[in-house]
Amino acid sequence: MVSDWGGSNEHIEGVRAGSHLEMPTTGGDSDLELVQAVKDGKISEEIINQRVDEILDVILPVTAAVAPLEGKPFDTGAHHKMAMKASEQSIVLLKNEENILPLKKGTKVAVIGEFAQNARYQGAGSSVVNATKVDNTMDVIGNFDLKVAGFEPGYPRSGKGDPAMQAKAVELAKKADIVLLYIGLDEISESEGLDRPHMKLPQSQIDLLEAVAAVNPSVVAVMSAGSAVEMPWLDKCKAVIHGCLCGQAGASAVLKALVGEINPSGKLAESYPIKYEDVSSAPYFPAKQRTAEYREGLYVGYRYYETANVPVLFPFGFGLSYTTFQYSGLKVTDREAAFTLTNTGRVDGAEVAQLYVGKKDAQVFRPAKELKGFAKVFLKAGESKTIAIPLDDRAFRYFNIKTNQFEVEGSEYQIMVGASVADIRLTGTVSVPGTEAPNPYNPKDLADYYTGSIKSVSDRQFETLLGHPIPDGAWSGTLTMNDAICQMYYAKSGLARFVYRRLTGMIDKSMEKGKPNLNLMFNYNMPFRGIAKMTGGMCTMKMAEGILIIVNGHFFKGLGQIIGGFFRAGKKHKAAAAIK
Repeated sequence: MVSDWGGSNEHIEGVRAGSHLEMPTTGGDSDLELVQAVKDGKISEEIINQRVDEILDVILPVTAAVAPLEGKPFDTGAHHKMAMKASEQSIVLLKNEENILPLKKGTKVAVIGEFAQNARYQGAGSSVVNATKVDNTMDVIGNFDLKVAGFEPGYPRSGKGDPAMQAKAVELAKKADIVLLYIGLDEISESEGLDRPHMKLPQSQIDLLEAVAAVNPSVVAVMSAGSAVEMPWLDKCKAVIHGCLCGQAGASAVLKALVGEINPSGKLAESYPIKYEDVSSAPYFPAKQRTAEYREGLYVGYRYYETANVPVLFPFGFGLSYTTFQYSGLKVTDREAAFTLTNTGRVDGAEVAQLYVGKKDAQVFRPAKELKGFAKVFLKAGESKTIAIPLDDRAFRYFNIKTNQFEVEGSEYQIMVGASVADIRLTGTVSVPGTEAPNPYNPKDLADYYTGSIKSVSDRQFETLLGHPIPDGAWSGTLTMNDAICQMYYAKSGLARFVYRRLTGMIDKSMEKGKPNLNLMFNYNMPFRGIAKMTGGMCTMKMAEGILIIVNGHFFKGLGQIIGGFFRAGKKHKAAAAIK
């Protein structure tokens, strides 16, 4: 199953800044600032302890598992098998019209799409890993009982479409029973150092899909992407299987799902909107000038769609299977929700049962549904199991800005269990005692936040939520350590503006070639303070401040600070070496 449960850029399902359900941030960069924030009462020690406990819960089991491996030879074969297993568990079946999948043995298929030749299996930038082995579809499809009519890339990996490539793909499609069309987002579309300006697939791929579907309607789209996309082309496919970013063994895992060797059991980690304009943050992004305003608050992803009754293409937690599941017998307490799950089909498979909590009479504004637990359960055909999903104090709490700690609003809560956030199969209620904390908000002052209709939040409401006036985001002409290097466009120094133009030109050229310079884009979007943090001590914070002074038009003053910082850093390094 895809992990809980994020996304990319402004389409993330997780709670954004401004949420009263999340730990407040200090805005600082160091442990000392965090300690000072605790002393000043900005963050309670209880919250810090809770977060430390959560981190240790993750770190300690991982450390215990890794320790026995130290000094032992690395088994690349076993590693690849594990990568295969992870991918098999993550594949999401989005559409399966006429039960076209799984493919029957000996089906004649045309494999079309550049991704089938060179898999899009991982992210870009800092998420890049060195794979021990990479499965590409055309290298491994011979291991499966299919008749391959041929392969055509159909489109360039990046850039505009190629009519000749498309024409060859269309001719191949005529020769097969089924078209396996490999599409998705390339590395440039969702690379580090930039935000996507839209949520569309490359037009070259959409044009290819439409042309292929016109001559062979039996199209199975195999999608690779790390982000949600719009799908106005969905009716051109009889099936869509989403490998996400499936790792080094993903191509083989997807083929296993296509032929029925495994039963897809992944669920979407984010809602797929019908169009980008439906996203709650769409009116507020991209940011204007210096600041970004998260006016959507906690209404991100399904929290928004479910509360504001906005239709989506595929809801959060959605995923089809080659079998069917029945939910029954819900029993709820304030400690757990127990129910029976039955595989009512003819195929073994796994289901991800999801538990959501809601409160209809909430005095503190909150989403209509919030995911509080899930369980992935494998069942043989006809088998039933009793499932218990635990509930704890975190299932009902919220962060109260008046008491500066987590609180629980007492009274009755809805407990909803289902196959996705929009496919609730069982509903119960439980009465939970509250902590009797004062309501941090006046509903009259935050009317849009109480209804979830946050596409046009007024300045007055946003200031009320912030607790202070909205910061002036206009450029003042003086850059700070929190401003990004790319913002040297506004620099007072002519030299800095020249550097900005050079960097921008280099990035534009690499994009035009279809091979973006990811390291350059990372540095381009890095704040000035990051110069000190990313150079391994070669550039101190004082030296970075000197660079900023030059950027702001004071060349000799800044140069003096850089030189002075260099010699001071050298003395510290020598002193540290002498101690060792």
